[in-house]
Amino acid sequence: MEGIRFEHPELFHLLVLLPVFLLLFLVSRWLRKRSLRRFGRMESLVGLMPWVSGRRPWVKIFLFLCAWTFLVLAAVNPQQGSRLEEAKREGVDIIIALDVSRSMLAEDVQPNRLERAKRSVSRLMDRLEQDRVGLVIFAGSAVTQVPLTTDRTAARIILQTISTNSIQQQGTSIKSAIERAMASLPDDGKNRALIIISDGENHLDDPVSTARQAKQHGITIHTVGVGTPGGAPIPIYRNNRPAGFLTDKQGQTVVTRYDEAMLRQIAEAGGGTFTAGSGADLGLITLLEEIRKMEAETYDQLVFSDYESRFQYFVALVLLLLVLDIFIFERKNKWLDKIRLFPI
Repeated sequence: MEGIRFEHPELFHLLVLLPVFLLLFLVSRWLRKRSLRRFGRMESLVGLMPWVSGRRPWVKIFLFLCAWTFLVLAAVNPQQGSRLEEAKREGVDIIIALDVSRSMLAEDVQPNRLERAKRSVSRLMDRLEQDRVGLVIFAGSAVTQVPLTTDRTAARIILQTISTNSIQQQGTSIKSAIERAMASLPDDGKNRALIIISDGENHLDDPVSTARQAKQHGITIHTVGVGTPGGAPIPIYRNNRPAGFLTDKQGQTVVTRYDEAMLRQIAEAGGGTFTAGSGADLGLITLLEEIRKMEAETYDQLVFSDYESRFQYFVALVLLLLVLDIFIFERKNKWLDKIRLFPI
């Protein structure tokens, strides 16, 4: 599939004027009717103005709005890639392992642990340049959600769809996340990094020994903690509405606590650093700067080298709509009415 890009995407903001134009039109129509009511009832005035059309102004404003839309598209200038070539890129391979277990719904950080983590990862992706990023999600098991890619837009779109329902097997297996990340990273890479974002509660296995294995394979593991030491209950939702909190077999409310010690052990075993998540980005931007100090990896990537502008098609549509607008008068024309070019 050929690549498409926009030369001036910032001009898309001009589309916000569409509702403004429509509002001005509606106000003018309302003022016109109010002025006419001073001369009598509208039913009587219609007979005195046989050549006044009530529909034609609506057709004209519709044509104008369409013309404005196509004019903006012409200014944005969509461009279509016409030739692929192989290019050398340098960057770091980063896998982000995101905890999606139910404990991540705790609201000791706002709006909750998972949403805060997702927003932080999105901010991190905005800072990536030629680095490749992949996304692994884990709870009782782990799944590669986004393989290594430089397409940050696609990665962010997939990131927004992630929830605690993305993995059916509940629990928290950080070991599975590390193993899945190892399988997602190339074996011949020089410097590869894994960022684990979790509240640290690990119920199913021993991730520390697996972190040591990852380090032996040249993968540096960093951990980022999400939550507070005091913890918080885990909310339950039914039909997207709060329905209380998770309880144990004795009916006691389960409180999920942030396990900093476990995350520190994993980072130490993996040769990386532990970050107590804070701020809007949970410290990920600072961590990225540290990761970038590693030697960059060189890899091949297919990119479009030639792009052809397509603005002329939209200009042609604008001209066509303006010509139509010229031939449509707000008042009825007896000659055109006989020809019935516009039966309105």
